Amino acid sequence: MNRTARSGTEPRTPARGAPVHHHHTPTPGTRTARSAAALLLAAAAALTGCERGSSSDSGDSPATADGCPAVRARAEDAVGGAERTDVPWNGPTTGPRAVAGRTLVFVAQTMTNPGVAGAADGVREAARVIGWNVRVIDGGGTPAGIQAAMSEALALRPSGIVIGGFDPNSTSQQVARANAADIPLVGWHAVASPGPSRQPPLFTNVTTRVEAVARISAQWVIADSDGNAGVVVFTDASIPFAKHKSELIRKELATCRGVRLLSYENIPIPDASSRTPREVSSLLSRFQDRWTHSVAINDLYFADAAPAFRAAGRKGSGPPFNIGAGDGDPSAFQRINSRQYQAATVPEPLSLQGWQIVDEFNRAFSGSPASGYVAPVHITTADNSEGATTWNPSGYQEAYRKIWGR
Repeated sequence: MNRTARSGTEPRTPARGAPVHHHHTPTPGTRTARSAAALLLAAAAALTGCERGSSSDSGDSPATADGCPAVRARAEDAVGGAERTDVPWNGPTTGPRAVAGRTLVFVAQTMTNPGVAGAADGVREAARVIGWNVRVIDGGGTPAGIQAAMSEALALRPSGIVIGGFDPNSTSQQVARANAADIPLVGWHAVASPGPSRQPPLFTNVTTRVEAVARISAQWVIADSDGNAGVVVFTDASIPFAKHKSELIRKELATCRGVRLLSYENIPIPDASSRTPREVSSLLSRFQDRWTHSVAINDLYFADAAPAFRAAGRKGSGPPFNIGAGDGDPSAFQRINSRQYQAATVPEPLSLQGWQIVDEFNRAFSGSPASGYVAPVHITTADNSEGATTWNPSGYQEAYRKIWGR
């Protein structure tokens, strides 16, 4: 991880054949202290048994001094690869030329979700390049609001509609009307898997692979903690995609017997600003120093948690050390860069995904199949962000401009 604020974390060996990147030099000599602290945490966890809200998968195996050496070694290798920043464009380089005069409507689950807002901004940017019009309609994060937004989108008779971060099955009537009107639908985090979907009917769904994002975020915790951690997972079980992601995170954490799931917190994203501070205060009171790490399905939970951590006298550089398993919005990068209550994120390349959405619509309008592109997973920390507030593979804008002839 190599974070200067977390002195004592040893530099990882680069993946075989990978170029060596020169990061900030960590202050030596405290890994031993961290390991000793981890042993004390493990012993305390073993004595106290399962806490309320603990995972049954991890609760049966008390944390041990050895943690999980084999699992930890695999995690460290995976995390080292995901922290690389020299990721070249590996997406499409061929496709149909730009179709002229089209209009898209981006129906957003809620624009308070920074991932949704970032993807919408990417669509707007790409649409300007290809020469299309875009309108964004905010569903407000409620079923009724999203259904009303979809109905409004259909009334505009657009060329295509983006399902922006919500379950299409929650608007099944509107989806059926769109299909009957031959209006193609492209999802962003709309279903669990990337690519075309037959049920619900989507031309394609743009997302990273949720399995890969969940796995690498849990592996970061395993690697960062040397296989000894007390973890809280934050999720929104009302969104199938998010619930699936958090279940995968929980499953991966359970592969390390030294990692205990202290609590699995279900906080709907629209309620996060009001509920997260209260829940974090309660968790700090219950678990105190046993809470060493957190994983959230969306970075925004840590923005809302920061006041509670601060009020409790916790340092911004942790513990608990927090990683967001999406979406990597600018505020998350700012927290990471300033070491304020977030240590890492697995960012969605939001701008790239907006461009991909536009390209997928262009393929749909041209009678071509979906591109099949899936962006790779990446981990951003203070040591590899270089002060940036977003992450995208290099070369995507040039590639899409060349495809479209723009």
